[in-house]
Amino acid sequence: MRVIPPYEMLDEEQLVNIETHADRILQEIGMEIRGDLDALRLWKEAGAEIDGKSRVRVPMGLARQIVRRSARREFVQHSRNPARSVAIGGRATVFAPAYGPPFVACADRGRRYGTLLDFHNFVKLAYMIPWLHHSGGTVCEPTDIPVNKRHLDMLYAHMTLSDKPFMGSVTTASRAADSIEMCRILFGAEFVDNNCVILGNVNVNSPLVLDGEASRVIRTYAAANQAPVCVPFILGGAMGPVTTAGGLAQCFAEAIFCVALGQLERPGSPVILGNFLSSISLKSGAPTFGTPEPSLAYFAIGQLARRLGVPLRCGGNLCASKAVDAQAAYESASSLWPAFLAGANFVLHSAGWLEAGLVMSYEKFVIDAEQCGAFHVVGRGLTLDDNGFAMDAFAEVGPGSHFLGSAHTMRNFETAFFDFELSDNNSFEQWTQEGAHDIVWRANRKWKALLEAYQPPAVNEAKDDALQSYIAARKASMADMNY
Repeated sequence: MRVIPPYEMLDEEQLVNIETHADRILQEIGMEIRGDLDALRLWKEAGAEIDGKSRVRVPMGLARQIVRRSARREFVQHSRNPARSVAIGGRATVFAPAYGPPFVACADRGRRYGTLLDFHNFVKLAYMIPWLHHSGGTVCEPTDIPVNKRHLDMLYAHMTLSDKPFMGSVTTASRAADSIEMCRILFGAEFVDNNCVILGNVNVNSPLVLDGEASRVIRTYAAANQAPVCVPFILGGAMGPVTTAGGLAQCFAEAIFCVALGQLERPGSPVILGNFLSSISLKSGAPTFGTPEPSLAYFAIGQLARRLGVPLRCGGNLCASKAVDAQAAYESASSLWPAFLAGANFVLHSAGWLEAGLVMSYEKFVIDAEQCGAFHVVGRGLTLDDNGFAMDAFAEVGPGSHFLGSAHTMRNFETAFFDFELSDNNSFEQWTQEGAHDIVWRANRKWKALLEAYQPPAVNEAKDDALQSYIAARKASMADMNY
């Protein structure tokens, strides 16, 4: 739980201005829901106008009213190990790994398509690293498993190779339903109906389109009292305007529309308002990360989410670099700091993201995770107790001496400063004698050592058997699909 407060950039007039423009987008332009008649019915019953077959025009302020009426400001996502459960909302910040890359990369084998073995490895790494609160979701695509069946293997890996909280499938409503049904096996049906145990990250087809599959996934999670993470996916200049204010208003409009849909399906169900607003190179059209404009949007969306009364999801260590290099480091830092200072409650893509999200990097995974560890320290704030002020050390050392051997230093040396294991602080001579290795070399050995030391958490045998039986039956019920 963080102590330092989020940064408040905008005043009341500016916040109202953004809300008004988001409301105008929903009323004057509207959102399209394609292929989900039940979602259209819910909006019509709530007071929206259905223009034609799919355009939903929402009266000024209605979406925010729906959200404020029933959405939760904070909730707990339960893990099968209660000690790993996480609070989402309020002053909590949860770090989760990167999500969705079809490729993986490491220093030994380079860039390649992800496999189920890679997926297992990243779940194990997230489990082993204390700075990541969450196991994540599609930490990489296991492309060696048929598209319509891989969600079963991915979820089973999260449930058995780790005991941290996790995310479920969102590619179709039936796969979302599979995810929830497997949770009912793991946690018990009654527990799932009364508690959040799984998140589903759902993207808007920006600009201003929610395809029927996405809207059904939102409603599937909400109906089961589980949390959809409703995320516009906007690259300024492509899926949104180039101006930050316009993109921000669009992002907020799309997000509250989806959050409200979940509340219309099941009032009071948990939900997270998401933000993915970045930029593109206007010379090439390629996505860019770590630029200052999305940082400003993060600060604004943080205030808007708190004002609305819902938890916020932002991106984490985002970069466009193709290698684990200086570009990856500075773009990631320029993405994570604003998310943290904006008060993001759920930080997806906290570890491993490379090449604009196309690649999950083994080396960057452990480097990013270590940076998240530093944010644990920042979030706790200053300790202003007697030990923190160290008056006994001043009395012992006096003027002109040093503190290295003092009793206070000896009491605190193991915990006084965050230890960046992957950084090298030795002299040039010692660094040279030890091989003159860079951080990628050290990170390569770090992730391998973590996997070597991995021990799986215990799993209830009866539940494990039931999960395997469910998976086998579902796979047998459908032919393989690879699209």
